[in-house]
Amino acid sequence: MASECGFGTAEIAQGRLESLLNYQTMVADLTGLPMSNASLLDEATAAAEAMAMCNGILKSKKKTFLIASNCHPQTIDVCQTRAAGFDLNVIVADAKDFDYSSGDVCGVLVQYPGTEGEVLDYAEFVKDAHAHGVKVVMATDLLALTSLRPPGEIGADIAVGSAQRFGVPMGYGGPHAAFLATSQEYKRLMPGRIIGVSVDSSGKPALRMAMQTREQHIRRDKATSNICTAQALLANMAAMYAVYHGPEGLKAIADRVHGLAGTFAQGLKKLGTVTVQELPFFDTVKVKVADANAIAQEACKNEMNLRVVDATTITVAFDETTTLEDVDKLFKVFNGGKPVNFTAESLAPEVSSSIPSSLVRKSPYLTHPIFNMYHTEHELLRYLHKLQSKDLSLCHSMIPLGSCTMKLNATVEMMPVTYPNFANMHPFAPTDQAAGYHEMFDDLGDLLCKITGFDSFSLQPNAGASGEYAGLMVIRAYHRARGDYHRDVCIIPVSAHGTNPASAAMCGMKIVAVGTDSKGNINIEELRKAAEANKDNLAALMVTYPSTHGVYEEGIDEICMIIHENGGQVYMDGANMNAQVGLTSPGFIGADVCHLNLHKTFCIPHGGGGPGMGPIGVKKHLAPFLPSHPVITTGGFPLPEKTDPLGTISAAPWGSALILPISYTYIAMMGSKGLTDASKIAILNANYMTKRLEKHYPVLFRGVNGTVAHEFIIDLRGFKTTAGIEPEDVAKRLMDYGFHAPTMSWPVPGTLMIEPTESESKAELDRFCDALISIREEIAEIESGKADVNNNVLKSAPHPPQLLMSDSWTKPYSREYAAFPAAWLRGAKFWPTTCRVDNVYGDRNLICTLQQGSQVAEEAAAATA
Repeated sequence: MASECGFGTAEIAQGRLESLLNYQTMVADLTGLPMSNASLLDEATAAAEAMAMCNGILKSKKKTFLIASNCHPQTIDVCQTRAAGFDLNVIVADAKDFDYSSGDVCGVLVQYPGTEGEVLDYAEFVKDAHAHGVKVVMATDLLALTSLRPPGEIGADIAVGSAQRFGVPMGYGGPHAAFLATSQEYKRLMPGRIIGVSVDSSGKPALRMAMQTREQHIRRDKATSNICTAQALLANMAAMYAVYHGPEGLKAIADRVHGLAGTFAQGLKKLGTVTVQELPFFDTVKVKVADANAIAQEACKNEMNLRVVDATTITVAFDETTTLEDVDKLFKVFNGGKPVNFTAESLAPEVSSSIPSSLVRKSPYLTHPIFNMYHTEHELLRYLHKLQSKDLSLCHSMIPLGSCTMKLNATVEMMPVTYPNFANMHPFAPTDQAAGYHEMFDDLGDLLCKITGFDSFSLQPNAGASGEYAGLMVIRAYHRARGDYHRDVCIIPVSAHGTNPASAAMCGMKIVAVGTDSKGNINIEELRKAAEANKDNLAALMVTYPSTHGVYEEGIDEICMIIHENGGQVYMDGANMNAQVGLTSPGFIGADVCHLNLHKTFCIPHGGGGPGMGPIGVKKHLAPFLPSHPVITTGGFPLPEKTDPLGTISAAPWGSALILPISYTYIAMMGSKGLTDASKIAILNANYMTKRLEKHYPVLFRGVNGTVAHEFIIDLRGFKTTAGIEPEDVAKRLMDYGFHAPTMSWPVPGTLMIEPTESESKAELDRFCDALISIREEIAEIESGKADVNNNVLKSAPHPPQLLMSDSWTKPYSREYAAFPAAWLRGAKFWPTTCRVDNVYGDRNLICTLQQGSQVAEEAAAATA
């Protein structure tokens, strides 16, 4: 089980936040750029985000983006797909042939090392780009950067890449933590989550998520990206890999990998039957041969896959798992299957680095104590346990985050993730080597079609917001195939998910907002007028069902009909699918496309902010427009004549394939009755809690029969007037009761949105309700004047041990009442590890890397003293 680091919960998430700060520091150090996020979905989409940043930096005044032809093909394709919505013109060419004469270029993307292994010196290239006012993005490899001069020192504005090779399985494509690093100058345009160092109310350093996390809900269609789920769990894995190995360990791995590649190149030269590329390389050797396919087939017989670039070109990549024996096998393969008269071991001592001195890294990295002390398994285990002890998770109590669906992840569902044949599969391995994966993809797709009422599924989108974007791009492609290029209006209710407007804007759509009625339902007459007024240009409606207000829209079928009558398509946000499964379906209701948050409804752990999966289901008429892939054919339907395919949404053909067995196992074990019962119990639990709490807090929205769906909103706005209490105060006080706060101030400011899920027992529901009722009594004491309006137990919450154990205590309530407001806390108490974090200070003083001499550094040093 894993928890989500939601808004307003930093005080009980200091462990994972420190680990993610380690990740940001690792990326910043290795790339030579001062700011990093934590994290992005994959390398290709990170490059697309960087492209959007270049566009944003120049305020969309320059509309051409140049991509070097030596970038990875999936990266090029994802950028081309994403560029369509931004009305950007992508040109792919050799970097030496880039032409800036139009004055319309906003940015360039180069690969370092290149997709075929070459390491080029981009110093003069960067100077030339900057001289023309063009921003430079470098896609790079963190392990290579222990040996190569980093992008920041070369002058790159943005660096992107994947941290997969830092201890994360390939998993047939994901999940993998991607990174984006840049300068302080562009911090307001950075996508994704950023962990920042702030201070708490006692003035001590404390960590929290910085401004980007909230931006999509605040700026909506003006947001810089639509990222919701990150790859936090994988970022933590990569960070711990760097913590364990440290700078010397990483450099030793890099030297060994480079040495194996050099030994291979030296052996091929000795053979003399092939031509080895003369350009410098790090871990990938490019070879010219007479028949690339014949070599690849011979390698396959020896259980090795080589990349065939073209009929006469092969590349061979090495990593830390490669051995000298593997290199000997390769010699035999490239010698037509015949033994050679030398060994890799005999050649290795003669091999020198192929990297020229001008590109050799001379600057230090990972100098913080965190990366220089936990180099044994015992030490790392203790450090991990220390961080874990700072975090509240489902192991401690329910996490009632509305719209996040924090529920049980059964052990048996998690087991397949560790199976070597799943974990160690390369995303571009021949499909006949992945028959098990593909059987699962087909079965899972069929099951999801039955559950949703759709005809086809794409498993490529690797997050919920990515699914939103993919679904809208499918609709866009459908309209364009029919010649309706002008259909670009998207109607979005104000009750929609925060990422919806940002997703529509990324697809180049014009957003028309429609309101809700007093009961929280979409105002159907307002929607009808909007649809009719825009009928010639209507592309889509984005609707969430049940709504984000926690009610089943009574008029949802009429809403879908209105959109269809006016030429639009219905995109249903599947974030609340766990209130539909077995009871109704998007296809039955009238939706044309819907994304599913597998990490919500179908039990993939959230991992403190990811991984997730956001596959999309579509009706038959949209099936031909599902995402494709440039490297591996994803199947699908023949396109109508003269139709442009949608293109690629994620770097891997089937997204984060390694976590799909979790959802597949869950669905297969539950069966139709179990899934339906889960929906019913989730709804029952929400309505039970509503009934218990309605006497103490106003419940904001209900359906026509007085009930709610699987989540509900309690209204705290009145307490600001009567007691000076904000939702944040209630959220922080809940920590003293041992609970994670519900979703705060969204979708309605001044409220809490509560979702119990089907996993929680009545006893746990009661315990949470009792905590909220007790807090209501604490508010009543302020309202009656018994407690001070400015100095009370809510305003001072949470109460960590260091506050309670201080020599002086000036609060007008007892230490005991602060720490133990409920009887159950005597038996098991989860302690927040910091006082209330100052969010404003953290945004105004944005620090997103470990600082030498900081409290974290001092604690680390003291631990080994």
